[in-house]
Amino acid sequence: MVKALARAFRWKRMLESGEFATIAELAEREGIAPSYMTRVLRLTLLAPDVVEAFLDGGQVPELALSRLLEPFPVDWQQQSEHLGKQPNLTATVEFVPR
Repeated sequence: MVKALARAFRWKRMLESGEFATIAELAEREGIAPSYMTRVLRLTLLAPDVVEAFLDGGQVPELALSRLLEPFPVDWQQQSEHLGKQPNLTATVEFVPR
C-alpha cells in the first residue's frame, strides 16, 4: 500500500511539473497500462488522515490495494465511511466568539 501511495504522488508530481505531458506518455515510460496508472493516481485524492493511517501502518486489514483502486468518494468524510474508518475528529477546530 505504501509503495502504491508513493508511486501515485511521484507520478502526480511528474505530470504537474510538465516532465510528462500526458498519463499515456508517463505510463509508456513506466511500462504499465494507462488505465492502471489512472487508478493508482486516484490515490492522491485520498483524505490526509486516510493516507496518514496507511503510512503509519494503521490500515484496516481487509482493505486491500485492489479495493482502493476501485472508485471511491472524493469527499473526505465520505471516504472514511466508505473505507470503514472513522474520520479524524482531532483536526476539528471550534471557534468560540468572545
